[in-house]
Amino acid sequence: TALAEAEVEHDEHTSPSIYVKFPVQSGIPESLGSLSAENLYMVIWTTTPWTLPANLAICLHPEFNYVAVVHGEDTYVVAEERLSALVAEWEMKDYDVLGSCKGAEWENAVCRHPFIDRESKVILGDHVTLEQGTGCVHTAPGHGQDDYIVGLKYGLEPYNPVDNAGVFLPDVEHFAGMFVRKANPAIIEKLRQDGFLIRDENIKHSYPHCWRCHQPIIFRATNQWFISMDKMNLRKNALEGIGRTEWIPQWGRDRIHSMIENRPDWCVSRQRSWGVPITLFTCTACGDFLNSSDLFQRIAEGVEKHGADYWFDSSMEELLPEGTTCQCGGKDFSRESDILDVWFDSGVSHVAVIEKNPELNWPADLYLEGSDQHRGWFHSSLLESIGTRGKEPYRSVLTHGYVVDGKGKKMSKSAGNVIAPQKIIDQHGAEILRLWVASENYREDIRVSNEILKRLTESYRKIRNTLRYLLGNLHDFDCTKDAVPVNELLELDRYILHRFNVLRDKILTAYENYEFHVFYHSFSNFCIIELSAFYLDIIKDRLYTYPANSRERRSGQTALHILLMGMVRLIAPILSFTAEEVWSYLPESSVDEESVHLSNFSPPENVSFDEKLITKWETLVDLKGEVSKALEISRREKVIGHSLDANVKLELPDKYKEIIKGHENELKFIFIVSKVEMVDSLGSDKKVFTSDSLEGVKVVSEMHPGKKCERCWNYFDPDIKEGITSDEICSRCEDHLQAAGA
Repeated sequence: TALAEAEVEHDEHTSPSIYVKFPVQSGIPESLGSLSAENLYMVIWTTTPWTLPANLAICLHPEFNYVAVVHGEDTYVVAEERLSALVAEWEMKDYDVLGSCKGAEWENAVCRHPFIDRESKVILGDHVTLEQGTGCVHTAPGHGQDDYIVGLKYGLEPYNPVDNAGVFLPDVEHFAGMFVRKANPAIIEKLRQDGFLIRDENIKHSYPHCWRCHQPIIFRATNQWFISMDKMNLRKNALEGIGRTEWIPQWGRDRIHSMIENRPDWCVSRQRSWGVPITLFTCTACGDFLNSSDLFQRIAEGVEKHGADYWFDSSMEELLPEGTTCQCGGKDFSRESDILDVWFDSGVSHVAVIEKNPELNWPADLYLEGSDQHRGWFHSSLLESIGTRGKEPYRSVLTHGYVVDGKGKKMSKSAGNVIAPQKIIDQHGAEILRLWVASENYREDIRVSNEILKRLTESYRKIRNTLRYLLGNLHDFDCTKDAVPVNELLELDRYILHRFNVLRDKILTAYENYEFHVFYHSFSNFCIIELSAFYLDIIKDRLYTYPANSRERRSGQTALHILLMGMVRLIAPILSFTAEEVWSYLPESSVDEESVHLSNFSPPENVSFDEKLITKWETLVDLKGEVSKALEISRREKVIGHSLDANVKLELPDKYKEIIKGHENELKFIFIVSKVEMVDSLGSDKKVFTSDSLEGVKVVSEMHPGKKCERCWNYFDPDIKEGITSDEICSRCEDHLQAAGA
């Protein structure tokens, strides 16, 4: 059967490589002087000896220089630029160059076929290259696209002496009835015996194969049905449609544009035993076909009612209306036995899916497939839709890579590196499978391994624990009664909501652009870095030690509630089950729908937070990071055990002092230490930690000399606990307990 370009793939193949000499009979260029035709040969190179019986011409490039080279009794014509390579390959020790001329001067010269009594004409073509061979190209118009095209220019018949079974026809001299590939050795031996073989060997090279059976293919000129790319401006209109489409990634646009721009006419007929029939009738008298929309509709209705076999099983009387006559007057017709290219079947899927379902809108919002479909489904759908509806069938096209193992190698059972999706679900759950897909940049090949899944499971655990922490600290919070107006929240709470707004916008933009890996990395970092390691760590003190209904605690809970309601919606498209589980634990006062998947994304909170405040809190975050480094050193040196054991002394340049002005008393809560002292100079003592990233920032972390509060774990000076009845808790906790009525 005929194969579409999309059904041809190139694999390594071993082929015979032969150099054959064709005797020159006439047409020697005058610029070569008195060069005689005696023992003068034009030399060709081929890896398909079986195509030599179909040779009708030898093609030269008009602009290349060709030389006449004397070797022994023979004179060879080859491209000048290929001579040195040929001398080495043929092991020619003694040779002389008699002269050279442009390929154009050889046009219409005549050679003789080496083993068939037939002329071989010298023609010109721009497809000739100097990468391999001799620069003189064996041309068989019936066995190659370039050969066919250049043959049309010179009026050469697309001679194809091979039948549908790949066997030479009876009129082929010497090799009639032989399968073409089995004929290769016989043809080579014939050339050797007749003295026209210069050299032969086997080589490994890239060769076209059938993508289904993986067998090497042959090229034959056969009668097929084509859709013209240019007669009705299909190519032009398709290229315009590509420009109107969003391609994700953007390189997809250039790839398919190049394919459409350079592709030949679309061969839509196939010779297979079953498929969608090409419903055409050919007049046996004149060879023309019946072109009637009413007839096409009649056949379509029959196929819709009885199936595709209706065309093949029905009699001609059933298919054709009585009295059907050709324009030539003929009344005898034959039905087409070819079927449609299956890529045409795939190309009309938008019709079958969208146009047959009125609740769906055409064109499709998105086509999604692997990168090989630029030459397949994306390609055929575009041409079919442009040709029949004048518009592309999709608004966007997304291309993804292929799944490979952790080392980037192709998965195969023989290599033992296949990880089945069901196995991932059984071992880790569906959420981990979904998270893995979302975490990878699908524009490239997608890696998966047990180690990658293990890391993702740990990341998922941190996300889940963050959501659980938020839920747990809202156990006594009713958003309809206890919520603090957003712009009355404490500054730290407003800052984290500002940071969440930034995250929300980034993730929603990523969703719109199909950049799911941006969601994963951004959301995971927000949970781990901005919440767990910063915000939640700081507000634990408020949540656990302040009175239940205090403004400070309710401010923190309000922020947690806003965060949770926004976060659960953001993860819903990816961590669907986790989001639904969180939603099920929310109080009725917090939810607006039965399921999170019926709810809309939360709008951004209108947080009053100007650039000055953003700069201040970003500076405080940076300072907290440097203090944490100093605390870690003290912890390793066993100066302190917990950060709350520490009394921190801080030396800051004036620019940082100005930024955090007014927050000095809050620093101990932000740094999670018992005391922070601002000092003018810490000197250069070895106990001093000097920041590498914040110029001029120095930190000393010492053990607090006071007593540890049994309630909040902060250290305090027992000597200044005036009026407090208990020596085990600090004055702040005493105030909180009294306010709570304890």
